[in-house]
Amino acid sequence: MFVCVLAASVLMFADHRFTRMEEVRAQLSTVVAPIQWLVAVPSDVLAWGSLALSDQRALVEENQRLREQILHLSHRVQHMSSLTAENVRLRELLGAAARKESPYITAELLSLDPDPFNHQMVIDRGRRNGVYVGQPVLDASGLVGQVTAVSAYSSRVLMVADASHALPVQINRNDLRFILQGSGHYDELRVLHVPDTADIRKGDLLVTSGLAGRFPAGYPVARITEVVHDPGQPFARVTAAPVALLQRSRHFLLLFPPEPMAVPDDESWDIDPDRLPGEQTSTEQAPGTDAVHGEGAD
Repeated sequence: MFVCVLAASVLMFADHRFTRMEEVRAQLSTVVAPIQWLVAVPSDVLAWGSLALSDQRALVEENQRLREQILHLSHRVQHMSSLTAENVRLRELLGAAARKESPYITAELLSLDPDPFNHQMVIDRGRRNGVYVGQPVLDASGLVGQVTAVSAYSSRVLMVADASHALPVQINRNDLRFILQGSGHYDELRVLHVPDTADIRKGDLLVTSGLAGRFPAGYPVARITEVVHDPGQPFARVTAAPVALLQRSRHFLLLFPPEPMAVPDDESWDIDPDRLPGEQTSTEQAPGTDAVHGEGAD
């Protein structure tokens, strides 16, 4: 027991003081990956067995629900196509750059962290699949979290509900921007530093703002559940619930956000520094005026 405690203390100290432990952890995760797959086999076999032994009535009902869901989603996609085309035309009129869709890969849950104070999980995609630290992770409903450690065959994901996780968000209704932080509970998130006079309501949808450069903009994160105004306090207490099914989802999407557009260097801009904005050279003519030449011209 003493040797184990001593070894654990030495490893924790080395992990805190030296960055090489990240590589050691990645190598150990590669060694442990087959064990994680083996541990996940019973649950996969149980799921397959329950599906194989399901009666015909249950399968017919599930098939009907899925058909209705597909019909509903098809209706939304048809409406979304017209909105997307309209958005493209409006962005062209404004001269804004076209938005690019983010490619993605799918992943499946391998294990959850047993520590109730750490909201982390391990998925079955790693460095060989192009996964990188900081990569956004989503499920079918919304943002789940981001990748914090990568090995060859698996990756560790920090969920948005973890108390150490925070990200910039904005209200989908009016684009007000805030910081959303985990509370340590799966069903509760905190919106930080909300002015008491801010236009925020119960039921508002919070989406990623894209300002941090890590999460692409527009993905749903949480929905406001409570707004409490304390008399005499400058900030309101605002809580939200994540829209992602953090405790039930088993399949995820790992996004590869497009690279941001490079800003040209100063040398690439064709601007005369001696010319102020709005000035006209002698060869330019203001619209709607006649050019006047010669002495004595007003």
